[in-house]
Amino acid sequence: MKMMQRIMSNIFFTTGLMMGFLSFRCILDSNLSMDRPGLQHAHGESNSSADESSQTTRILCWIMTEPKNLESRTKHIKETWAKRCNIVLYMSSVETDFPTVQLNVSEGRENLYWKTIRAFQYIYQHHLDEADWFLKADDDTFVVVENLRYLLSKYDTEKPLYLGRRFSPFIRQGYMSGGAGYVLSKEALRRFIKGFDTGECVHFSNIEDMALGKCMETMKVEPVDSRDVRGRQTFHPFPPDQYLIKQLPRSRPWFLTYDYYTPVEGPNCCSDLAVSFHYIHKVQMYVLEYLTYHLRPYGYNYRFNPDEKMEFNTAPMTT
Repeated sequence: MKMMQRIMSNIFFTTGLMMGFLSFRCILDSNLSMDRPGLQHAHGESNSSADESSQTTRILCWIMTEPKNLESRTKHIKETWAKRCNIVLYMSSVETDFPTVQLNVSEGRENLYWKTIRAFQYIYQHHLDEADWFLKADDDTFVVVENLRYLLSKYDTEKPLYLGRRFSPFIRQGYMSGGAGYVLSKEALRRFIKGFDTGECVHFSNIEDMALGKCMETMKVEPVDSRDVRGRQTFHPFPPDQYLIKQLPRSRPWFLTYDYYTPVEGPNCCSDLAVSFHYIHKVQMYVLEYLTYHLRPYGYNYRFNPDEKMEFNTAPMTT
């Protein structure tokens, strides 16, 4: 009898707690939705062009994954940011009901570029006209798709362009970091496919991002400066903590020496409209989802204007 009373008491307490939370949320939401001078939200700022671009800029996201990562990594992408892509494809060596697309390639780091080639060939054959831009991301990359749409809305997908975190070694015009994710325009995808059809592009290296960058250069695809109007980076090959903490003077770590533009550490490293972070494990995936889409500083007056015209250094980093 006492056990039943204890159970009923817990049920009533939990129900009351949930009802109280929901009531508080309804009151808070109704207050936030009112027009009040000076009350703006950091992630709620928009203009008509950005709103229109979010409706018209179609992004196909393809995720580089493999069978052993579906439960530990890929399903958490599926539960968070991937649902905001217009089309999402999970590229693997095996077809599953996840679903994954089976590519004719073996798994392993030595086959990453082959998997990339086969993935883009598959997309070109089956989905070319269903999207405007084509994002490649790893299965431990977090992407803010709305920020990517805003960035892409400034460019013409019928021009040969590709965007990402621009690295400088090995390729004259630089190349985009694979871990941070990179985006090809429709014309860039056409030229990538043509390059392999004509033999102008070949599989010459296992280093996927660098090898793709060489093909982009060969096919005269232009690398786009994806930094924001203040010169802050939007694509990031590492988690936020690797950039946000201002360090004492030291030799730069390798991933900053690879940067095409002079890197900045500390709070000014990263754009308010950041697009991606890499090496994000499953717990961090949900933390970033919460921080991006749910946490709000009440009453904060957001002042950053992403369309403001500002001058900053566009020259490559000197060594």
